[in-house]
This record gives sequence, structure tokens and C-alpha cells, in this order.
Amino acid sequence: MTQPTILADQRALFDIPDDVAYLNCAYMSPLAKAVTAAGEGGMRRKAAPWTVTPQDFFTDSETVRALFARLVGAAPDDIALVPSASYGIAVAAQALPLQPGESVLTLAEQFPSNVYPWMEKARAANAAHLDVPRPADDDWTAAVLARIDARTRIVALPHCHWTDGGLLDLAAIRAACSHVGAALVIDATQSLGALPFDVAAIDPDFLVAGGYKWLMGPYSFGYMYVAPRWQQAMPIEQNWIARKDSENFAGLVDYKSDYQPGARRFDVGERSNFALTPAAIAALEMILGWGVANVQATLARRNAALAARARDEFGLGSAPDARRAGHFLGLRFAGAVPADLPAKLAAEQVFVSVRGRAMRVTPHLYNTDADIDRLFRVLRAALG
Repeated sequence: MTQPTILADQRALFDIPDDVAYLNCAYMSPLAKAVTAAGEGGMRRKAAPWTVTPQDFFTDSETVRALFARLVGAAPDDIALVPSASYGIAVAAQALPLQPGESVLTLAEQFPSNVYPWMEKARAANAAHLDVPRPADDDWTAAVLARIDARTRIVALPHCHWTDGGLLDLAAIRAACSHVGAALVIDATQSLGALPFDVAAIDPDFLVAGGYKWLMGPYSFGYMYVAPRWQQAMPIEQNWIARKDSENFAGLVDYKSDYQPGARRFDVGERSNFALTPAAIAALEMILGWGVANVQATLARRNAALAARARDEFGLGSAPDARRAGHFLGLRFAGAVPADLPAKLAAEQVFVSVRGRAMRVTPHLYNTDADIDRLFRVLRAALG
């Protein structure tokens, strides 16, 4: 197996002022210059609709579908284009069976878009929605495995926890799910693009990801992998482009009961977004060019050093490296994170976020050593 490469900083690809230390990719990534240019080109195209042909409603959609498939080791037929992670989770919640007395498992403090649908599904089915409590030792995998039992039918998880990067061993969890006949649904919004994922190794039933964080793309453009065993399920909307022969605009009045092949039946209406799709293509091409394993190795080295420095200078804790996704760092204070700390940092052009009980520091390849030094300089002043 080829060893990952530590990548040089990519700041020149982004329009980030020198005096801005943006350490908040888990909130929203900046768009690279090439991604912005692609989106602007798409908007200009829509400004002249007489240049848009019926074929254009399909061409870019299939390009972006294929690029995302490469990213996760899937076939293009297995990928649907969705506007958000919550849309994909709604598809999964409708498709997966749940009977009275069975249970759905999520994590404590999990992102709401991958909790609310399961709460509602469990309530409607007279089933149980169970939270896995936060483990004191940061071993989320062991905590999840301990809660999976014969009643578990759906396990809905992230690859890493959105508040502090706590990592889950999805292969071990998949094996436990298979043992009891439970489905595995993954919201990978906080990991895909920076943490390698292979559908062949994990075999999720559904995998969803918003594209505007670690996938470096535009807001309201996302992706969903649907395992072939669920590709005959009913979509949550009935739009024209998901139906068979929708390429034939003149024949759209000849209504069809069949759908486009594979997971395309789950595509959101207006999926051919002429501004966002070119931007999403440019973002995925950039990530594939870097190599996700290389991104992870580079960010893991950065964050390990950052965590050690925060511990040594301020006594701040974090999840151990082995139990934290390398691209993600949640710094923990002895008590609560000071309420005014994010504002004090932002006033000095240092941008982080607070989620739960952690201050998230999530750099990317556009960050430099000077950004990290700026963070610590401002922290020193803010914490006295």
C-alpha cells in the first residue's frame, strides 16, 4: 500500500487574505478560485438560456455523479444527487423497515439532521430511538457495539463526531449490524473529502454527505450512496427527470411508471443546477487530485501538533489521536468554553467554532504555520 504524501499548503488556490486565519472547515469550507470560477460560468450560462440544450440537463449531472462515485469506490449508478444530508437521511428513513419493539441507534449529541428523522420514524412505528451516551474514554466504537442487540434494526451514525472529531470504526460496526440484521446509515458530511471511505469495505445501506464542508463545494449540493439492495425503494418526491426516458423532452407527456436506472430515482428535482453543478465538479476534481489519503495525512499531522501545543501552553484537552479523525480537533477546557472566546478570536480575524463542549479547530490545506501561530497568539491574549 502506497504511503500517503504530506501535501504543501494550497493557500494560493484560495482567495483568503493573509491576515485571516480561517480554521473552521467543519463549519463551511471556502471555495477555491477554480470552484468559484466554475460556478460563475454556470450562472453566465443560465443567463443565456437559449444556449442550454435538453442534453445539458444530464451531462454535468452524470459527470459529478461519476466523480463522487470515484471518491467512495462506488459505481455511478449507485449515486444520487441531493440538496442536503437531511434529504438523503429522509430517503433512508422512508426506505428502511422498522417494526414495533425494534430500535434505532444514534449517538449522543449527534448532528440533528441524522437524529430527528429517526426519532419521528421510531415514534410512528412504536419503536425505540436510543442514544449511545458519550463515552468517558472517547471510545465511541466500543460504546456503539455495546448497544447493538437483537432489537436493533437501524444504526445511524457519522464517521466522526461533529463536535470534536471522535472517530468510529465503521467496519467493526458494520459487522455487528450484519450479525443482528440491522441497516447502517452514515452521515459523512464531516468526513468525506478529508477521511478516506470505501463502500466496499463498509457496505453502508445509505451514505449521505452535504458538499459544502470537507467536499469543498457549494452550499445546498450533496450526495447519496444507495446500496443496490435498496435501489428499488420509493423516492420521497416524484420529479420528471428521475423517470425513464426523461431525456426526450417532447415525450414528457407520455408518463412513465419506470425510473432512471440505479439510484437516479432518488435525485432531487432540479438536480441539473447550472451554477452549482459545475462548481461541485471543480471541487471534486480538486480533492481527487490531492488524494483523500494525502489530505488526511497532512491534516492529521497539523492537528496532532496543534493538540500538543494547546495542551502544553493552555492545558487544553482533546480526544486521543487514535480515537479522533485526523482532520478534526475539538479542544476541551476544564469547564465550559468561555462564552466570549469565539467572538474575541473573530475580532482578531481568527475563526473557529464551538460545538457542544468543544472548541472546534478544523484547518485545511489552505492554512499555514502563520495561521496557527496567530491562533495561539490571540488565545494567549484572550485567556489571560
